[in-house]
Amino acid sequence: MSDYRAFNHPTENEPTQITLEPGESHHLVAVNRAKAGSTVVVFNGQGTEWICELTKDSKRAAELTVRSKQQAAPMPFRISLAQALPKGGTMEAIVRKATEIGAAKIIPLQSERTQMQLDQNRSDRKTEKWATTALEAAKQCGNPWLPAIEPVQNTSTFFEQPGNYDLKLIASLHSGAKSLKTVLQHYAQSHDALPRTVLWVIGPEGDFTPAEMGIAQNAGFEPITLGPLVLRCETAAIYALSVLSYELSIP
Repeated sequence: MSDYRAFNHPTENEPTQITLEPGESHHLVAVNRAKAGSTVVVFNGQGTEWICELTKDSKRAAELTVRSKQQAAPMPFRISLAQALPKGGTMEAIVRKATEIGAAKIIPLQSERTQMQLDQNRSDRKTEKWATTALEAAKQCGNPWLPAIEPVQNTSTFFEQPGNYDLKLIASLHSGAKSLKTVLQHYAQSHDALPRTVLWVIGPEGDFTPAEMGIAQNAGFEPITLGPLVLRCETAAIYALSVLSYELSIP
């Protein structure tokens, strides 16, 4: 894999030349120090990659000549992460790791116990920042698929209208939560196949309130235990995504 990766969404289906936006040009030429003649992989975040040669190492409008094109195979499953907002800058770390693991979508949630309260302007700025974090992570790990970063949503509204998924899971510290393996085995027995689209919901510090858990369960979410220990929310998110990805990858 090339040491240089850049993001672009060409307007043409079969471009022969690609000119990067100023931000991407600066990152490629000034930060990564790519020079004319360097091989650069340009990706559009939707699985398409163009193998290019950097022909003009401009910091504001880098130009590349396309040598070949390749289409990455889609993931055999799609996992979406709905994450109750943690305090501090922890959400950025969660977005970065979720992108590296291959999450298809990330949905920030404002829960009853969320300590970070965002007005509309701050919410929009945070969403843009998380999208930038996901892009940086995709470049570093070579992921050709960018996760969609949804706007911040209220938990009660989200639980009632989460979207269409084969399976909806919510990490829970409450009694009665089942193991992931048990729920997946039951699904496989009922459908003669593993789920292809799964939604994982991870709570804030202190977990969701009993009222929120009740709304989620009434909406068809399966409470899942992540083990006997109380995990930090960022640990819980990465653990949940990793274990589920592994289980869905088993032939």
